[in-house]
Amino acid sequence: MIQRPKGTLDVYGTDGTIYNYIYNSAQEIMSGYNFEFIKIPTFEETSLFYRGVGEGTDIVNKETYDFVDKGERKMTLRPEFTAGVIRSYIENKMYADNSVKKLWYFGSAFRYERPQSGRYREFTQFGVEVLGVRNAFMDAEVISLAYRFLSGLGITNMKVKLNTLGDKESRQNYRDVLYDYLKKDYDSLCDTCKDRLERNPLRILDCKYDNERDYIKNAPKTLDYLNDESKKYFDEVKEALECLDIPYIVDSSLVRGLDYYSDTVFEIICDYEELGKANTICAGGRYDGLVELLDGPKTPGIGFAMGLERIIIMLKEMEAFVPSERLHSFVMNLDGSSLAYQIVDDLRSSGFSCEIDYTGKTMKGLWKLVDKYNPTYVIIIGEDEVKGDYVTVKDNDTKEEVKVKISELLDYFNMNL
Repeated sequence: MIQRPKGTLDVYGTDGTIYNYIYNSAQEIMSGYNFEFIKIPTFEETSLFYRGVGEGTDIVNKETYDFVDKGERKMTLRPEFTAGVIRSYIENKMYADNSVKKLWYFGSAFRYERPQSGRYREFTQFGVEVLGVRNAFMDAEVISLAYRFLSGLGITNMKVKLNTLGDKESRQNYRDVLYDYLKKDYDSLCDTCKDRLERNPLRILDCKYDNERDYIKNAPKTLDYLNDESKKYFDEVKEALECLDIPYIVDSSLVRGLDYYSDTVFEIICDYEELGKANTICAGGRYDGLVELLDGPKTPGIGFAMGLERIIIMLKEMEAFVPSERLHSFVMNLDGSSLAYQIVDDLRSSGFSCEIDYTGKTMKGLWKLVDKYNPTYVIIIGEDEVKGDYVTVKDNDTKEEVKVKISELLDYFNMNL
């Protein structure tokens, strides 16, 4: 029997209901914040991710799904969305009118890593990118958007971890100091971090093996190597978050794993033991040099991404309320008449959700379907109904029944919305 690939999921049943709930909730909040939806290709030229995400990252070094197409072009399934969104921003000249672009996305990403709870090789990300503005209140708005979205879903026990890498000058100063510090302990680093030391020493602070050691915990902090402008900007971000009443903690060890980040970086974590140490449910930050790096004009940017699989786990375990739209009506076609199918079509065309049996079930079987679907109304069409040009409508909650002329059925339901 052919089975799904390791590290992937079939989403259906309760998980499918929650998935759609999250997607619909994302659409609603994005409309409220005046964001525009963007869809980008599932695969891009491999070089986009080498330049955008960074050759020194674990994603590019170990986790990308790469292939050569029939035109001998090197392609990669997207491991994240930001690089592709920036490529689209540049290619389609979205910057031409000098306006702020607020974009959101929702779709699959791919990384070849060891599957575990909340971490898969194909996963779904919801995220945003804001391009064309560098403003502390925009940073705070992006963070607050993520926090309020997750809170609105019913997720609790959240913390916003906040840090800054500073501007290009501050980050380089910190990188040099960190490199000198870590080089003294080179022999004690894991093999991965030995390689990181030359490429991107900041990533060592995020290593799941080395970051528990006292030597790493006592490493120099980003906040101690900020220039005056970066300090001022970070203070403004914190003040803006306080103005928006978003609780946060400053974590000077937070660096994020991708090369393009600068200034504000953040994570939203959830203290939930089911996820173990992989309890980050949203992460993001500012990347003011990425558009230029990918051959676009100088453009500031900030964004975040969150994984749906972890959110679904938490919503289920927290037993958070996930609304699902109730089936409006179930048509019991006792006479076998084509009239029943006409009524179903009319109801659906008028916006009412409706179901009917197509398999010829007995009366007992039809009532079992009623129990399964739990519709608001049961519409009964038997021999008497067909002859009398009416239907029997049963309220599935009160069990009351009324006879309604077929020509007046839609008006009856519209009056009882």
